Parts: sequence; structure tokens; C-alpha cells
Amino acid sequence: MNNSPLVSCIVIFLNGEAFIEETIASIFAQTYEFWELLLVDDGSTDRSTKLAKHYVQQYPDKVRYLEHEGHQNRGMSATRNLGIRHARGEYIAFLDADDIWVPTKLAEQVEILARYPSAVMVYGKTQIWYSWTNNPQNQTLDHFYDLGVPPNTLIEPPQLLLQLLRNKCQTPTTCNALIRRQVFETIGYFEESFRTMYEDQVFFAKLLLHAPVFVADTCWAKYRQHSQSCSSQEEVSGYYSKRKAFLHWLESYLACQSIHDDRIWQTLQWEKWQSEHPSLAKWLNRLPFSLQKLASKTIMRTAE
Repeated sequence: MNNSPLVSCIVIFLNGEAFIEETIASIFAQTYEFWELLLVDDGSTDRSTKLAKHYVQQYPDKVRYLEHEGHQNRGMSATRNLGIRHARGEYIAFLDADDIWVPTKLAEQVEILARYPSAVMVYGKTQIWYSWTNNPQNQTLDHFYDLGVPPNTLIEPPQLLLQLLRNKCQTPTTCNALIRRQVFETIGYFEESFRTMYEDQVFFAKLLLHAPVFVADTCWAKYRQHSQSCSSQEEVSGYYSKRKAFLHWLESYLACQSIHDDRIWQTLQWEKWQSEHPSLAKWLNRLPFSLQKLASKTIMRTAE
């Protein structure tokens, strides 16, 4: 009798025909066999809908196709939530339709969560992936961000939340994490008011506030860099407005949860101020840390 836990792999997509087959292939290449794949369509108008349904026809025991009523476009959060609601697995893993997993991702992450039952999530390093183009000019651009914490360690809250707020190192990414299904019942799903940018950070902020997470130094995912990605489009059109929305949401959430940790509130107020004064914040960030700390405390007193 097989006791291996089922992993629900959720791939959301919107007009993802360019890369979705490579994404799906990286799931089929997993050394861990006990997974299901949910292909969740956010209202695509290209061939990706047809491609997804073709995989269901080929592998009906492994792959399912989901879409919103009337083939609506409802945004990334609502589309992830649709996948979660239909997932059967003990663990949830996300992969966007332009990124890929390395073959050992699920096997190694399932084993870690088995060894650390108090961890609700595991994640590692994400490769910022330019070399997929096979263009010689891009071969040296691939890189990783610093994890910001000692790797291969169980990290208690709120350390990773503070890291996420400061936005100076790699925090969890949806393509890299493996999450216990039960955590969604505890902290809730993705916030559907966040349709695109920061939808992941809103969810991870809730998780990192409430539960320990295992952080590894292993690379399990490649995050494809290209001009049509959601993050690239949003960076061009309104990074600061979306960050301000995230920070204001978090302020309300912390108040509703009766969180009184001074470290969180001080960091939040400093980040809010920076998002509202980006030019001045850029200058201040060049000053020694002691002056930044003084400015942060002053802003905190003003907010009170």
C-alpha cells in the first residue's frame, strides 16, 4: 500500500501558449510520482486553452482542466484559489505557465516536510533565468538572490515576514514553495482583490506571520525572464502604486489580527513611507544604517 502523500500541482495560465508545454513537461519529469496536475485557465484567448485540454485527454488520471464560469478573466489570486478548492493533495505546489521545476523538486521538498512536521512550507533558491533564450548575451545573466537567513533551517515567525517587508532578499516564490494543504484552512486563501502583482506576497505575509517555514539553499525552480511576463508588465506600469496597496492591506490585516510586535510595525511604517516618497527613500537608503534607523523611528512616532 502506497503511503506517499499526493501533491496537487496548480498551474495557472492566461495566454500562455509560448511556454506552457515546457512548464508541464517539467512536472512530468519529476522523480516524485504521486502528483496531480490542475491546469487553471484565467480566460485565455490563445491556443493555451486547447493545449491544456489536450493534456487532459492524454492523461485523464493525472491532469484536470479548470476555468472560471463563462471563461472569465478574474486575476491570479482568484485563479489560484480555484485550483486550491479543487485540489485533492495533502500538499500544494504552484507553477506559473512560463517557469519550470528541476526534476527533484517535489521529491526533496516532500522529504523535508516529512522531517519537519511543524513546518507548513518549504522553499529554496529560485534561479533568475535569462539563459533559456540560448542567446550568448544572456548566458551570464542568470543569478540568485540572497536568502537573507541561514539556509537549511526552520525559521520561526516573524523573521521571514520582516524580510519580505524589507524586500532586500529572496523570500518565498510561488514557483519554489511546497505548502501543506491545511494551512489554507487556517489562514485563508489568496486575496482576490490582488489580481496581479503582490498577490503572492499578500498570501505569504499571512503564512509567514503565523507559522514556521523551512528555508533551503537548494535551487528547485527557474523563473523565466521575458518582456511579456506579469512582473515585467507591472514594473513598467506601476510598481509603487501596487506596493502601496500591499502595505496598506498588511496594515489592516495586522490590526485585525491584533499583532503588536514593534519590529513588524516599525518596519511596515518605514516601508510605507518609502513607497510614498520613492525619490527621497532612494537617497536615504544610501546613508549609513544608523541614520536609516533614526528616520524609521521618527516615522513610527509620527504614525502613532
